[in-house]
Amino acid sequence: MKRKIKVLIAKPGLDGHDRGAKVVASALRDAGMEVIYTGLHQTAEMIAEAAIQEDVDAVGLSILSGAHMTIFPAVKALLKEKGGEDILLFGGGIIPAEDMKKLKEMGVNELFGPGTSTRDIVNYLNSVFRAETA
Repeated sequence: MKRKIKVLIAKPGLDGHDRGAKVVASALRDAGMEVIYTGLHQTAEMIAEAAIQEDVDAVGLSILSGAHMTIFPAVKALLKEKGGEDILLFGGGIIPAEDMKKLKEMGVNELFGPGTSTRDIVNYLNSVFRAETA
């Protein structure tokens, strides 16, 4: 029996628009993944701590506020500091292409822009974790 991929979906900062995060969380659940949704207004510290406590495989951030260049690196650094350097970090929202490139250079694994199919996100996570969950 294969192990379920465990994903934490977080909505950091002051952004109160969580429909996208909830849609992604639901799609991941429907695909057979175990999903923890943290709710609105999470700090980087709260997200990293929840990821460690829940022993997740991946953290997905939904950011529409424009704070992506601050929040993604902060979560990445805190995960590393707390022993979660092997946790995959992905996300989406309103992120310009040049910022996506910089964030990937900083260690963010994957970013999805507006209009991305939830199937693409499911397929990405399945492809990354397929060997580990078999």
